[in-house]
Amino acid sequence: MTSHNALRADTNLEAFSTLVGTRYEMYNSLFSSLPFHRVEKTGVLLSLLVLHGEDGYQRQQSPQEIIQSFFEQYTNYRSEQEQHDLLFRFVQYAERQVVLFDALEEAAFRDTHDMHGAGTLNQLSIAVVQEQAQEQLAQKLRDFAVRMVLTAHPTQFYPSNVLGIINDLSQALATDNTSQAHSYLRQLGKTPFFKKEKPTPYEEAVSLIWFLENVFYRAAGGIISYLNVQFPSVVRPGFKLIRMGFWPGGDRDGNPFVKAETTLQVADALRVAAIRAYYADVRRLRRRLTFRGVEDLLRELEAKLYNNLFVPDYTLDLKQEDILAPLQEISRLLLQEHNSLFLGQVEALITSVELFGLFFATLDIRQDSSVHAQLYEELSQRTDLLPKNYAQLPDEEKISALLGIAGSLENRELFTDEELLQDTLETVAAIRTIQERNGEEGCHRYIISHCTSALNVLEVYTLFRLAGWQPDALTVDIVPLFETITDLRQAAPVMRQLYENKVYREHLQRRGDTQTIMLGFSDGTKDGGYLMANWSIYKAKEALTEVSREYGVEVIFFDGRGGPPARGGGKTQQFYASMGNNIANKEIQLTIQGQTVSSNFGSVDAARFNLEQLLHAGISNSLFDRKKPTLTPADDQLLQELAEVSFDAYTELKNHPVFLEYLTFVSPLRYYGEANIGSRPSKRKAGKLNLDDLRAVPYVGAWSQLKQNLPGYYGVGKALEALHAKGDWPRLQQLYKHSLFFKTLLDNCEMAMKKCFFPVTAYLAEHPTYGELWKQIYEEFERTKKYVLLLAGADTLMADKPIDELSIQLRQRIELPLITIQQYALAKIRSLEEQNPQDQGKQVYEKLVVRCSFGIINAERNSA
Repeated sequence: MTSHNALRADTNLEAFSTLVGTRYEMYNSLFSSLPFHRVEKTGVLLSLLVLHGEDGYQRQQSPQEIIQSFFEQYTNYRSEQEQHDLLFRFVQYAERQVVLFDALEEAAFRDTHDMHGAGTLNQLSIAVVQEQAQEQLAQKLRDFAVRMVLTAHPTQFYPSNVLGIINDLSQALATDNTSQAHSYLRQLGKTPFFKKEKPTPYEEAVSLIWFLENVFYRAAGGIISYLNVQFPSVVRPGFKLIRMGFWPGGDRDGNPFVKAETTLQVADALRVAAIRAYYADVRRLRRRLTFRGVEDLLRELEAKLYNNLFVPDYTLDLKQEDILAPLQEISRLLLQEHNSLFLGQVEALITSVELFGLFFATLDIRQDSSVHAQLYEELSQRTDLLPKNYAQLPDEEKISALLGIAGSLENRELFTDEELLQDTLETVAAIRTIQERNGEEGCHRYIISHCTSALNVLEVYTLFRLAGWQPDALTVDIVPLFETITDLRQAAPVMRQLYENKVYREHLQRRGDTQTIMLGFSDGTKDGGYLMANWSIYKAKEALTEVSREYGVEVIFFDGRGGPPARGGGKTQQFYASMGNNIANKEIQLTIQGQTVSSNFGSVDAARFNLEQLLHAGISNSLFDRKKPTLTPADDQLLQELAEVSFDAYTELKNHPVFLEYLTFVSPLRYYGEANIGSRPSKRKAGKLNLDDLRAVPYVGAWSQLKQNLPGYYGVGKALEALHAKGDWPRLQQLYKHSLFFKTLLDNCEMAMKKCFFPVTAYLAEHPTYGELWKQIYEEFERTKKYVLLLAGADTLMADKPIDELSIQLRQRIELPLITIQQYALAKIRSLEEQNPQDQGKQVYEKLVVRCSFGIINAERNSA
């Protein structure tokens, strides 16, 4: 780190300590006036519980012992009712403390991050000018984009009304408006943090649309406007450097509550949200543009938008051009007749309309490949479109049969007795409707989960043909999603077979010789462990780039990244910056899930900063850094060996006879669905729980709530130890120094470990059934920590990221009571179930477990 960078880092850390740490302690005192029962006493007792817990864990006490001794030493509560009431008040109080901390971090963002430093567009601008690379930049921007896809994965616990309060609270804190902040804290005290019923997919969509309207709309528009000013000749009209994607209402993989009707409702909600954002901007413009010739145009546009929003049954078929044309005319008049007064504000709105159209975000459709397979097996029995023995045919013959189908499926009511299959047909029709209403960008991607073969892709292609889409008018991209380690290894051969297929290759030509391929981190980590999942995706990208270039296809990778490192999150931009020219980077596409939405994109400042980091990674990589592949053959061999040792270690653990039983026994896994934070079930199929059907979100989330974070590091220690024993340590040190890819892997691993707290489950070490497994996991944690620190030359985890380290430490103190109470409640449930499985007394403890989950996950929001 240069002296300037070191100084800036010290300044940022000092700002964080003051503006977040110190102010948290100050504003925390305001909680004494929150509208809770006996709140002042609650705050004092909660502070005592934190100290008592820290001391208890140092003395190797269990959560049960800590809670019981706390009641005995610090309260005169002896009845269960009194004790339960206090525990629930603690949870309620701690939830609001997390919100306060979130709001303070957001308020201090500009002071704790270098908004013009490394990885920002300001730095890119300086580098482009110094290198005289304006022409190269123009070339790159012709087809480069960052696509952020908001998903419906349920790890975001704040309902939209709480998000709004956090936003307002952070603004009040940023201006030191204590009285206003106090009012918002009181409002929080009256606002429910959890839902009594599961949200519908539509409600999930509405919650995420809040971020589109309040954050991404402003942040993305600001970035384009900045580039427009810096490089006016480079940014062409209508270019889409930033694209938004959307899954709620379109992602039906394993979610029986998403129907074609839902998809249409969400598409309409996105359209309305875009028009609402334009309407608000036009209203603001009218206060400024009071000039002759301009005022009338603006008034007419405002009326047009108003009618579309608020007049029932208003029939005007509003098009994007109906908004752009008057704005462009206003822009011309300002330039020619009114000294360009407020021209920048008009052009900013034009930029927004060009970016977001009438769709706001592209609604992706996603379905599991098994559903399509089932549909064709049923079709073969109910119609003459396919041979009766279709299900028994080999893949090649199935493909021939599918592509040989003549005509379309006229009878859409074919599956009235099979709701899922009926909905699959209706969804294809819904895509056409959305494109007619919102434009092609409104919905033009169909993603196939668990894609394992060329047949899976051609099943979806045929589905559109059956629905009446003509090949030369099929305005939909079919996106295979490869997830497990085996599927990732087979991805390139699968795509080669597709590229060899004449019908599909012609479809790609009509779609601009471009193929989007999605690669899933979450299930890869669950399947093969942290190192193998990341390495398998890297190698899959390498192989897919090679085979796509061989056939003249531009491949775009869409990364299914989650919140924590165990689901592909972490310092995402570093992964993209580390890619060499052996991996295609026409676009950066990734999912933004759960707490990552609020942590990285919760405010306009945070969203702009993180968007710029991604843009910088993708653009500068092409302009300045792509002279050679990132990894040499020797590096490749080293990483392959690390991945294999890690995979063997993780597989051995995963196959332990009580592995999943342990997770169910000691974590809140079985209560995940009761948190009512998402519409999707926590596992794909009914029946006995198994690892394949268990979704990655509750799997990783359960380890996180346990404070063991196993999927983020397990196997890394054994892999590093094995190569150390072989004498390969100097090679690993060299790899760590020169490979940003490898360093980022271990950085994210450090983050996962930093959030671990094994004392909370240390009581299991002597458990007759689970003690051996607990010790095995803890030993691997210590082993990984030892070798990662040795490689980094550091004494503490995340030593080179002091702000993130401090943030995690402060948050862990806030969540310590929640983790302790949750483990206490789980122990009580187990005890009661051993005595009598039907005991109704466990219900209060089950409620405690679920309530603690909210605060724990929200406190973990900086996991990515």
